[in-house]
Amino acid sequence: MSLRTIRIVLWVLVAVAAAGAAILYVQRSSQTADETKLTLGAPFVLTDQTGKGFDSRSLEGKPHVMFFGFTHCPDVCPNTLARLAKLRKQLGKGDDAFQILFVSVDPERDTPSELANYIKLFNTPVTALTGTPKEIADVTRSFGIYARKAPTEGGGYTMDHSAQVLLFDAKGGFRGTIAFDETDEPALQKLKNITS
Repeated sequence: MSLRTIRIVLWVLVAVAAAGAAILYVQRSSQTADETKLTLGAPFVLTDQTGKGFDSRSLEGKPHVMFFGFTHCPDVCPNTLARLAKLRKQLGKGDDAFQILFVSVDPERDTPSELANYIKLFNTPVTALTGTPKEIADVTRSFGIYARKAPTEGGGYTMDHSAQVLLFDAKGGFRGTIAFDETDEPALQKLKNITS
């Protein structure tokens, strides 16, 4: 086989590969939004602030956000919940626009009654969830949340934990996060995206 023939064969192979890549790109681009949505987390059952079981399957058909924190948190947790309440109000679609889930990473102290008293501070509907240490560990792991007990002076402890808000649309598709230091304008747009 001559050098010229080899070159022609190689160029044909390159053209075939490029055509194949283009077809794959077009096929992926034409997929519906539902087919390309990311999934995060697994179904779970925890205990809400009233002491009743909360099954995550009850979220089907509802846009929702999840924030993992604890009631003894000095700043990040109360600021995040207050901000979510404010943003939901700014959205202008009422309290049903999206559901706020507050999942405790401190089940030893965050009993249902403790959670019930805590969420009253925010004057907005919040579903607060707790469970056994194993249940909480399973849920945090499933949603990629970091949480660790950190001892403090005097024998007490605080909790180090992830501070982002997880966003889910009405079909349960994971649509991204809101960071603690993110400004309100992009955060509000992300909430509009899950409720539209």
